[in-house]
Amino acid sequence: MTQSLESLSRRTISMTGIRSVVHTMKTLSVINSAPYAHAVEAIEAYHDSVLMGLHAFLRVIGSYDPAPSGAAHHAIIVFGSDHGLCGNYNEVLACHVAGRLAKIGKTTVVSVGAQMADALRDQGLAPESQFFPPASVDGIERLANQLTQHLDEIRDGRSVGDIAVSLAYFTRDGANGQRPECTDLLPLDPVLVRNLEGTPWASRSLPAFSMPADDLFRALIRNHLFASLFRAAAEALVTENAARLALMQQAEQSVDERLDGLKSEMRSLRQSAITTEILDVIIGFEALKKGRKSSMIPRLGQPTSF
Repeated sequence: MTQSLESLSRRTISMTGIRSVVHTMKTLSVINSAPYAHAVEAIEAYHDSVLMGLHAFLRVIGSYDPAPSGAAHHAIIVFGSDHGLCGNYNEVLACHVAGRLAKIGKTTVVSVGAQMADALRDQGLAPESQFFPPASVDGIERLANQLTQHLDEIRDGRSVGDIAVSLAYFTRDGANGQRPECTDLLPLDPVLVRNLEGTPWASRSLPAFSMPADDLFRALIRNHLFASLFRAAAEALVTENAARLALMQQAEQSVDERLDGLKSEMRSLRQSAITTEILDVIIGFEALKKGRKSSMIPRLGQPTSF
């Protein structure tokens, strides 16, 4: 009985330590997601400035046809997680990407994260190159610059309309938590171009530029790519921490249920031990009473003195 109580006590202490670790991971997920969410908001403001510049450019040159040629080179960048403890985050996104690429055909796949690269290989997609995911908010800009430069290398002299670029990442989905998202960056979305061309210029000062139009257009497209890559990386980190938070909440609930069960077992064993000890005392006391009564009865054949 004592050994069982000691064993339950050790298991309870161990589960309490696990719960402390799970609670710490849950707290870190909440704390880490806030800066990434702020980074998403900040880059959206920057992206709006880039689109305003593209609006001014289109205002000057007139119409622009973003339709790609038939020989467009396709490239997709997939944002995964290397930090772990976020469930099947990489596997679900890799499966979604595989389904999309089955309709496109040959595509250059770029992986952000070693675990995502493994998940893509499991789907029969071999990444052409691999980058490390950022470990903090400061690393998002580094990653976005590296990916932008890598896209320049993939383009390798092609015009903007001869390359198609897509991003695959998890994005927030309100009450549903998160969902995999594939966004086409190049060629430019025809709807976006039409909206920019059809939007009246708000200022009385008409836009103008002095640098070559091709150079300006490439600079605007590069900044559009950078802002989109930055936003996708930040959004992926927000959803990664959200997935880790949900998993840690489930783990905490499971640990709490196990702790309640262990504590219930300990209370039951303690109650059984107390009951056994009380019964031992009662039995011993009854035995002593019987012994005393037996000693007071005179032996047979002995005279009784008065």
